[in-house]
Amino acid sequence: MTVMHFEHDGRRLAADLADPLPIAVPLDFGGPQPGFHDAAPATSRALRTGGFVGDTREGGSCNCEQVTLVAHCNGTHTECVGHLTDDRISIAETLRGGMHLALLLSVQPVAADVCDESSDPVPAPGDLLITAAALAHGAEAHLGLAPEALVIRTLPNSVDRMSRRYSGPAPAPFLSREAAGWLVERGIQHLVLDVPSADRAQDNGRLCAHRVFFGLPPGARRASESSRPRATITELAFIAPTIRDGWYLLDLQIPPFLSDAAPSRPLLYPVRFG
Repeated sequence: MTVMHFEHDGRRLAADLADPLPIAVPLDFGGPQPGFHDAAPATSRALRTGGFVGDTREGGSCNCEQVTLVAHCNGTHTECVGHLTDDRISIAETLRGGMHLALLLSVQPVAADVCDESSDPVPAPGDLLITAAALAHGAEAHLGLAPEALVIRTLPNSVDRMSRRYSGPAPAPFLSREAAGWLVERGIQHLVLDVPSADRAQDNGRLCAHRVFFGLPPGARRASESSRPRATITELAFIAPTIRDGWYLLDLQIPPFLSDAAPSRPLLYPVRFG
């Protein structure tokens, strides 16, 4: 056991750093994997150059694979404001590392035609929204601290998300405009979702929730116009049913890619008080 003691908002807290809870989807290059926007599955193949073959099963001296993937579509990934701007802002420059106090909430999405929250463009009646009302209701049971990160598990939750192919105009729940605003008002800098996008898959390029969360006005394309340039969104995570709602330290692990998004490995460390 490796216990770290720390203070947040004047409260003494502790976390066992020896027992992390992974919430990334393992990416199986040779088997079932999640997908979005009809992107081709991620693949890997042995490097072949000159007389070298990067596969010990084929007589090579070692294994050396060439990997092809689309970070935004082929599994758990973390993105930054550069996802929406002409400026090539990278996630490696935006996310400096470190632990973030996080609150995990399980939320039941609501059909757009039976709630008073919306998005841009107006959702279709059958669309499912992650609402500000649901987030506020879930957070009521965990008052007393101000989280830096929020992890959202949408219900119902099933293991088939590990390999679900999301296609069509609205294949999964997404954030309402009000929900994104609620996150900003509460100072959430890092958002983790178990859906493929914070926004509707087909939304005429508006990306309403992304823009609200990154503090980027509608139509703005310059990173300098963002009021929240250090914010990040992680999508296509999977939070196992055995992981309880409540307080955690979040470690967002990414490779140092100079791109707007990168595959990521978010880890949760349960926090206890006292």
